[in-house]
Amino acid sequence: MRLRRALALGIAALSATAAVLTGTTTPALADDAVTLANTIALSNCSASLVRFPTSVSTDSAMMLTNGHCYEGGFITAGRVIQNVSSTRSGTLLNSSGGALGTVRANRVLYATMTGTDVALYRLNTTFASLSSTYGATPLTISASRPTAGTAIGIPSGYWREVWNCSIDGFVPTLRESQWNWTDSIRYDAACDTIGGTSGSPIVSQANNQLIGINNTGNEDGASCTLNNPCEVAANGAVTVRPGRSYGQQTYWFTTCVSSTRTINLSLTGCLLPKP
Repeated sequence: MRLRRALALGIAALSATAAVLTGTTTPALADDAVTLANTIALSNCSASLVRFPTSVSTDSAMMLTNGHCYEGGFITAGRVIQNVSSTRSGTLLNSSGGALGTVRANRVLYATMTGTDVALYRLNTTFASLSSTYGATPLTISASRPTAGTAIGIPSGYWREVWNCSIDGFVPTLRESQWNWTDSIRYDAACDTIGGTSGSPIVSQANNQLIGINNTGNEDGASCTLNNPCEVAANGAVTVRPGRSYGQQTYWFTTCVSSTRTINLSLTGCLLPKP
């Protein structure tokens, strides 16, 4: 998980952030369609403003990041967090990485590091209000499983930078220390994400929909240890790919959304891990 390197580079990040906020520098824009619009800079991770396909403008807005970015620390394997209060805040960004304002959560809707690595927050304002105030348009969580070869952008609110590459393939089980993640996304070598990119959305360059969330990479070539995930095949064979980075699929959320646009883990076909 990409927190260790983020802490080591924290001073540089703070300096860069201060420059952006004061307008003394202008972040470089990628040439691709995916920008930093509607991404969120957290204190130690990246996040994004998101909606379900069925969300309406009067719904409370939502923020998505990794489970390992949860303010309570890494979530023990086997634990699922639902509907607990939160005061997490972050800086909402525009397409060039400029700060629009602070967004604040009041509830953790769902968070886990088991099977996947996600934390979905409810904000204390609506989509309509963020649109009116900042012109913000949330990323729509795609209801479809992504496919290999899909061109993607990974915009990091923490670094104000976009990584562009494609999906190289899928990993039956991605193992890192005590955690196992299912059907994980492996990027091609062009997306060598770094510390602080944890929680960044994986965005399809074809339709600008959110198809996953960046969460880890093998930093040192070790096998199945913290910051060094390994790939475990269906037959148990272990493969280590030094330098390669990974993400988790997000269409699982859409399989658990009720008619009232809330997460219901009891729904038939719901893929999100249960407690």
